[in-house]
Amino acid sequence: MKTQIHCPVALDSRPLVLHIVFRFDTGGLENGVVNLINRMPVGAYRHAVLALKEVTEFRRRIKRDDVGFISMHKPPGNGISAYGAVSRVIHQLQPAIVHTRNLGPLEMQPVAAWAGVPVRIHGEHGRELDDLDGNNRRMQWVRRLYSPFVHRYIALSRDLEHYLAGRVGIAPRRISQIYNGVDGDAFCAASTGPVPLAGCPFDVAAHWLVGSVGRMQGVKHQTLLARAFVLALQQAPALRAQARLVLVGDGPLRAECIAILQAGGADALAWLPGERADVADVMRALSCFVLPSLAEGISNTILEAMASGLPVIASAVGGNGELVRDGQSGLLFPSGDVQALANAIVRLHQDRSAAQQMGQAGRAAVDRQYSLQAMVAAYQQVYDSQLAAAKQRH
Repeated sequence: MKTQIHCPVALDSRPLVLHIVFRFDTGGLENGVVNLINRMPVGAYRHAVLALKEVTEFRRRIKRDDVGFISMHKPPGNGISAYGAVSRVIHQLQPAIVHTRNLGPLEMQPVAAWAGVPVRIHGEHGRELDDLDGNNRRMQWVRRLYSPFVHRYIALSRDLEHYLAGRVGIAPRRISQIYNGVDGDAFCAASTGPVPLAGCPFDVAAHWLVGSVGRMQGVKHQTLLARAFVLALQQAPALRAQARLVLVGDGPLRAECIAILQAGGADALAWLPGERADVADVMRALSCFVLPSLAEGISNTILEAMASGLPVIASAVGGNGELVRDGQSGLLFPSGDVQALANAIVRLHQDRSAAQQMGQAGRAAVDRQYSLQAMVAAYQQVYDSQLAAAKQRH
């Protein structure tokens, strides 16, 4: 197994947090790590990111120059060689805290314990594709098996908090629930309405852009949005003159979405540019944001859309209902229900006043509850308190 380490040597006393993820690539979980590292006071902690697979160019979104990156290039399966390689990295870096995220990296908690890491934290960010409702007993058992090695759990939503406490059996006192935060300065609505987006073939002054942003993979279910857009055009032909679909992101579902739109005669009314880094600009070009996911923790893109003053249409799964107040800041629909999603698109297109009010309510909720400052402060409080507890244990 080939290990690549790019880690600056620090000669200061700041404790090191080693964030362990499966792959450090474009995604909501990874974006949360970026925001946390960029916004946490530099004097508080040093950081390093270890990816069991690889660290991609996504790392450039981290603006600090004292952050290390390690790619393990782990082969499929639970290879013993991976445990040894991660153990060697931990012994080299001597982190004060190891913070794993989601099920894949959880198996590194015993490695961190055996290596003597003082504080071990695990975060639950969302559901797996093969456990959308959290009823998979094997996955519950795996989480329970590793629980003795974890000092503190962080659940991104109330839904995940209840899952850990109820189905996995983690004592509630060991769980902190922390919502994601969003940069309300970077993500904000333009006072003049939707703003033209570079490369987009549609005119924001003449067209009503409904769109989604995210990795195009099974759990995100963008194919449902493509089908619902075609259905909405069929049921309300007047939409064809104004409604346009924007699907930003790359992944295995992109080609399938294109095929659905072509078969429905709507390919000329849709734009699928692939992955883009200017997500804030994308949001400012939209009139409505849709998240059709089969499962979610706390969606960064929903928060970014809300901060941008957009009405949100989202599947009623995971933490989506904790962010989107149905009928107030957006509309919720039953997961997988193409007809309900099509109806929601038609409704917001026809009632622009209600859509605008929903967008304003979403922005107000972000200002009130989902700031980056609040998120970072909550994580730092967990880190600080766990380090204090570790000193008492020793």
